[in-house]
Amino acid sequence: MNDHVTLSLDEARRLTEAAMTAAGALPEVARSVAAALVAAEASGHAGHGLSRVPSYVAQCRAGKADGRARPTLEQPAPAALRVDAAHGFAYPAFDLLIPALAELAGRTGIALGAVRRSNHFGVAGAHCEALAELGRVALIFGNAPAAMAPWGGARPALGTNPIAFAAPMPDGPPLVVDMATSTVPRGKILAARELGAPIPEGWALGPDGRPTTDPETALKGTVAPMAGPKGAALALMVEVLSACLGGGALGVHASSLFDGEGPPPDLAQTLIAIDPELIAPGFAERMAALAAALAGIEGARLPGQRRLQARARAQAEGLRVPRKLNERLRALAAGD
Repeated sequence: MNDHVTLSLDEARRLTEAAMTAAGALPEVARSVAAALVAAEASGHAGHGLSRVPSYVAQCRAGKADGRARPTLEQPAPAALRVDAAHGFAYPAFDLLIPALAELAGRTGIALGAVRRSNHFGVAGAHCEALAELGRVALIFGNAPAAMAPWGGARPALGTNPIAFAAPMPDGPPLVVDMATSTVPRGKILAARELGAPIPEGWALGPDGRPTTDPETALKGTVAPMAGPKGAALALMVEVLSACLGGGALGVHASSLFDGEGPPPDLAQTLIAIDPELIAPGFAERMAALAAALAGIEGARLPGQRRLQARARAQAEGLRVPRKLNERLRALAAGD
């Protein structure tokens, strides 16, 4: 028997939205979550996609994430915005922040938005990409529950703490750079667990400090930092720019994103938007020249090409989803 099924994008959104609504989320929250998770799945980011629905439902049912929370926005300074996600899901907070931040950057040149009392915020680059589609250069930093030891240590103290960047391109989709500061995001390990598949050696260490290929053991241990001490240093930088700057819990104090146990994660994210034409006119022409220079090198490609290819394939063929996950989604959508 084939261990995968194919879902259309509309069907995947419908199932996700129904699962979230059945768990108690407001209809607009369920729509926001469904749009983000299906977009992640379609872009090839399975670890931030449909595999997250069971844990989101568990959080919502337990009240760990408030599915009925409505984010609020305030402007504490001329070029700064602050969003209180109210211990709800992160996506409605970003739906509120992104257009407001783009507009503010258009007046001030650069603007910063901080999201507090937040949760898992999905594909970091997606939020930057949304700003780039509005003509802004964007950077984002977000912390996560501790899963990675500081360099030289053996106990988790930092999250996988992603960093992402996007810039508008004159003829085509935005340039997007998106990476965890760990070797891989924990979501990829979660996705492997859902599939019952091993993970490659080098991704994670078990609780005993030894390398493991078992995703269950890996989720109880630590993930390896990207590029050794450099990745650990970047994770620390992101912790400062998100949790410390944005008013969130440190990763070492944040609860798990994978279940409904414990208090809200209380994470934070910081998003920066820049209007390039206010800083130095001619940005679009320079970006076109940069893209042409890179394209002229045999074998070279800009970051994000696989993401765009995955989206086109998903649009044409649907999403290939593990059969077990499909069955789980349908059960959750029915309220089971």
